[in-house]
Amino acid sequence: MIALRQERPADIETREALLDEAFGETRTRKTSQRLRDGRLPAEGLSLIAADGRRVIGTARLWNVACGSGQPALLLGPVAVATDCRSRGIGAALVRRALREARRLGHGAVILVGDAPYYSRFGFTAEKAAGLKLPGPFERHRLLALELALGALDGAGGLVRATGRLAQTPQARAA
Repeated sequence: MIALRQERPADIETREALLDEAFGETRTRKTSQRLRDGRLPAEGLSLIAADGRRVIGTARLWNVACGSGQPALLLGPVAVATDCRSRGIGAALVRRALREARRLGHGAVILVGDAPYYSRFGFTAEKAAGLKLPGPFERHRLLALELALGALDGAGGLVRATGRLAQTPQARAA
């Protein structure tokens, strides 16, 4: 039976292997990764799909802000194990992540992804039209969804990370 739950520290190694499998070695060079580097996911918004003890899917949200000041979340990466795809697990993770984000009072979510896939959740390129990312990206893949009506009204400019800083081993030693 597949369970969706909060990520646990014991899931990290398996999650990273799943992301490597899904996105390859270049995954850490993507522009959206610049917004995650050195940060922790948004509180309560790091999800895992598990089949028994096996991690088979992941979805995480990160705190960001638009250049014009509106707070938002960045969704991604979302990944499902190769042998578990086409079973609705990715969609279930996205729905749960959006529901939790709304419950926690977040107003908007942006992502870089496939419009035909993410449009079913309400994401559109129009809501992200005034936004830019800190590096190269395909404009038509920058999508946004308002969880609260008007949360992205007038949103524009460079998206920047605003979330909690990850504590590095160097910071713990200091």
